[in-house]
Amino acid sequence: MGWQKKILRVNLTEGSCKAEPLNMEWAADYLGQRGLATKYLSEEIDPKVDPLSPDNKLIFATGPLTGTAASTSARYSVITKGALTGAIACSNSGGYFGAELKMAGWDMVIFEGKSDKPVYLYINDDKAELVSAEDLWGKSVWEADEMLHRKYQDPLLRVSAIGKAGEEGVLYACIVNDKHRAAGRSGVGAVMGSKNLKAIAVRGTQGVAVKDPAGFMQTVAEKKQVLAENAVTGQGLPTYGTQVLMNVINEVGALPTRNAGEVQFEGAGKISGEAMHEPRGSQGKPNLITNQACFGCTIACGRIAQVDKEHYTVVNRPEYWGASGGLEYENAWSLGADTGVDDLDALTFANFICNEQGFDPITFGATVAAAMELYEMGVITDEDTGGVALKFGSAEALTAMAELTGRNEGFGEILGLGSKRMCEKYGHPELSMSVKGQEFPAYDPRGIQGMGLTYATSNRGACHLRSYTVASEILGIPEKTDPLATEGKAGLVKAFQDATAAVDSTGLCLFTTFAWSLDDFYPQVDAACEGEWTLDKLVEVGERIWNLERQFNLAAGFTGKDDTLPKRMLKDAAKTGPAEGKVSGLKEMLPEYYELRGWDEGGVPTAETLQRLGL
Repeated sequence: MGWQKKILRVNLTEGSCKAEPLNMEWAADYLGQRGLATKYLSEEIDPKVDPLSPDNKLIFATGPLTGTAASTSARYSVITKGALTGAIACSNSGGYFGAELKMAGWDMVIFEGKSDKPVYLYINDDKAELVSAEDLWGKSVWEADEMLHRKYQDPLLRVSAIGKAGEEGVLYACIVNDKHRAAGRSGVGAVMGSKNLKAIAVRGTQGVAVKDPAGFMQTVAEKKQVLAENAVTGQGLPTYGTQVLMNVINEVGALPTRNAGEVQFEGAGKISGEAMHEPRGSQGKPNLITNQACFGCTIACGRIAQVDKEHYTVVNRPEYWGASGGLEYENAWSLGADTGVDDLDALTFANFICNEQGFDPITFGATVAAAMELYEMGVITDEDTGGVALKFGSAEALTAMAELTGRNEGFGEILGLGSKRMCEKYGHPELSMSVKGQEFPAYDPRGIQGMGLTYATSNRGACHLRSYTVASEILGIPEKTDPLATEGKAGLVKAFQDATAAVDSTGLCLFTTFAWSLDDFYPQVDAACEGEWTLDKLVEVGERIWNLERQFNLAAGFTGKDDTLPKRMLKDAAKTGPAEGKVSGLKEMLPEYYELRGWDEGGVPTAETLQRLGL
């Protein structure tokens, strides 16, 4: 119960689709989604495999609570070896696709091999078949979605697809479902494109059974009430989305600005959640049209937005004048503060392109920011950029580069490498604000010390969603800690990492943790799933998952030396704000973190730790 106990194995080389039973022993140890799929991947591929070779595998995985009546039960993840990083990749998405896949009767789909020609997978409950996608190849995510809906004439069909970026090998291409929800980071879309797999279209009518229906519904109702009464999940996120953070993080001096050369952005107020509500133009229309919820969600933090065509003219692109997925905090930061651009419509337009062609706006914006610094240093020239003046603050340059990167053309082909490879190409690797090849997001490690340790130790490269210590250090959830202190942060990061790994494996959304703790998760899992699920078991599952991911990366060639930050974070002190004069205290935090993890001085799990976790 909870699990459908069935996976679909798709061999793209042979063109076959076969059902097989889910390994329930593994499910008991890894729960689902992130954890369970990582176990399958670790058992089935060589961690040293080239991410873009047919020998890599791509897994779409749901959790046991995906598709149930629990709040935020929309989530699914894509697990593979990441094209951008070469590390374990697990990219999480919401919308409606994940629930539809689960209700079609599948816990996960494993893609292996490579098709000779472009194909998509069509699933209708138990029926699964590979279909030629030659008419879809070269189309954007939006076009492919519309074409598949026209073909099957089913408004409840859910589509997850890659755009041109994934087809053309942009290393941080993502997989977009429901047109503007994305498995966004680490290059999972590039892996999908390398397999000549364009899309999955799914329709499910089977529902999801749970172990104790009455007990489950009672527990779910209680937990929904907790979300509704919480200031963040009941008010802040529905009203402003994650963009509620823009002014907050700027004020505490932790908003990386102009390739993290600064920690505060003078234009933050112009691109904030509050600004998205303000009337503008002759018709007085705000950027934000409405909020939107994913399947089963009672928070509704999603944004639906529009470009003001009077202010920001998009020649021959009328589709961008309508409504689509709007800015959230991370992409508003990466496209805005990090590049110095404070034009809300330009950021919205660039974000639409990221959705349309399927590439990660965090890595894209951070890579453009690094390119802008190189341009202002004279290292990158107009000859390189095709005549575009790639200056900090240029909205025109930002949107021009978004168009080029989405098609992998011109200088967009260089930007499509990500900042690590681009900066190495131009002889300045120190200007890439990345860890393990992945760009860090919208929290400066000098102003929020826990996030420095979070980025450095994240198994998928720099990531805020592996250990959101901002909750504690800035928002006081579950308790307030000093963002400028290093003491106690090793334990805080480990606790957040283990808890997050467990939450990501349930099928529910991490944003619920603004209101819920694992004490709220385990009763829902226990009522839905066979076996006995306690708080201690859920904590252990999270720790087991984290160490399994670490083992994968070590086998792939990563070492403790990769648990570091860009020199700018370690050497160049913050110039303004509460963190003025501060650098990241990573060197003080990392040894304690290794010790708490049960790892040796080189960051390798000890035999005792592996034995305790059954690894």
